[in-house]
Amino acid sequence: MKIKKPYTILVLMNASPQWLSLTREERSKFVEKELTPIFTRVSKTVSIQLFDSEYFHASVSDFMIVNTTSLDDYKMFIELLRDTKVYGTPYFEIKDIIVGQENLFEDFNERFKKDKK
Repeated sequence: MKIKKPYTILVLMNASPQWLSLTREERSKFVEKELTPIFTRVSKTVSIQLFDSEYFHASVSDFMIVNTTSLDDYKMFIELLRDTKVYGTPYFEIKDIIVGQENLFEDFNERFKKDKK
């Protein structure tokens, strides 16, 4: 049985004035009370890493790297986020979402080799 290749998803975001106007303590409490339970809920099949980039990019202050083998669970993760102030206030503007799979071209090369036989 072939192991399902995980998807890697980049969620590019920019912090809004609403987020930046919160104190650091308020931001930490929001992450702890609102986001961590969501991360835990999907953690069987979805892993999330949070990154800061405001020092290096003008329109993307933060990004997430999401890894999953289940796009349905990833979609659940996004729907749960949409029910929070991340999207609702919004605390962040979602600039772009990029989905890929590592070295996917190799899978297609193998498939094309088999199809030629």
